[in-house]
Parts: sequence; structure tokens; C-alpha cells
Amino acid sequence: MTREEKSNVIQDLTAQLADNSTIYLTDISGLDALTTSDLRRACFKADVKLAVVKNTLLAKAMEASEKDFGELPEVLKGNTSLMFSETGNVPAKLIKSFRKKSDKPLLKGAFIAEAIYLGDEQLDTLVNIKSKEEMIGEIIGLLQSPAKNVISGLKSGGGKLAGILKTLSEKE
Repeated sequence: MTREEKSNVIQDLTAQLADNSTIYLTDISGLDALTTSDLRRACFKADVKLAVVKNTLLAKAMEASEKDFGELPEVLKGNTSLMFSETGNVPAKLIKSFRKKSDKPLLKGAFIAEAIYLGDEQLDTLVNIKSKEEMIGEIIGLLQSPAKNVISGLKSGGGKLAGILKTLSEKE
């Protein structure tokens, strides 16, 4: 690879790092062609972009990026694959479900909305991260709950009141 080609790759990686707020670094080394193809297919279905990168070029792209990747460049050893997603927990769920059939991919680290997660033991934490849509849904549910309680109280109270009035009018 010539110096100009490396420069172009670094620029492309820097642009991808800037455009994505959810970045996973994984190790998929040792997967055979069929399993790698299955992983790529699963990533495509989950709307996750998967790319194999050279560690030195990725480290330079991270350095050139405006984002603070903290200790993430330190995990760039061995084979590294990048996973980009719009939703923070989708790649973690994909990795976890894929590991039911294979021992890879291993999570090296992740960068999700300014937060850095290092090591494969963080996978369960990342799976439990709520997406923006899930959080909005929960907030709406919490806001609707008191209103529903008031309305149902008024409906049931109105029925009781009507029943009491009817009983009193029948007694007279």
C-alpha cells in the first residue's frame, strides 16, 4: 500500500469515525469464510456496518478525529474489525446472539455517545443500553400512567356515584 493509499484510507476512516456515534472494535480472527459470511449477513440485516481495518491506520484516524477515544487505541492489537451502528446496543446484541454458534467475535472495546467501554466483559452492559426510541417509549409510558390512573378513577368513581344515586332514588 502506497503512502497516498494509506492517507486516503486514514481520511475515510476519520470521516466514518466522525459520522458515527456508535463504534465497536471487535476481533473476528480465526473465523472461517462461511462463518465470516454469516456474520456479515447478520450485520447487514441488523443495519450494522462491518469493516476490517489495519490497527495502525485506525489509530492514526482516531488521533486525527475530533472525538476523544481515551484508552480505546490501546486495544488495537491483533486483528481488528469495526462495527458502526445508529443504535448503541444493536452490535452488542448481534455479537451475543452470534456467539451462540461461535466463540467470536470478541469485543475489544466500544465508543458509544462519548462513553468508552473496554474489554469483552462489557458486552452484557452494552446489551442493556437502551436506544433513543426505547427511552422515549419509556418516558411516554411513565407520563401516560398517572393520566390513565386519574381517568380510570374518574370513570369508576362516576359509576359508583351513579349507582349510589340510583339506589337512593329507588329507596324513596
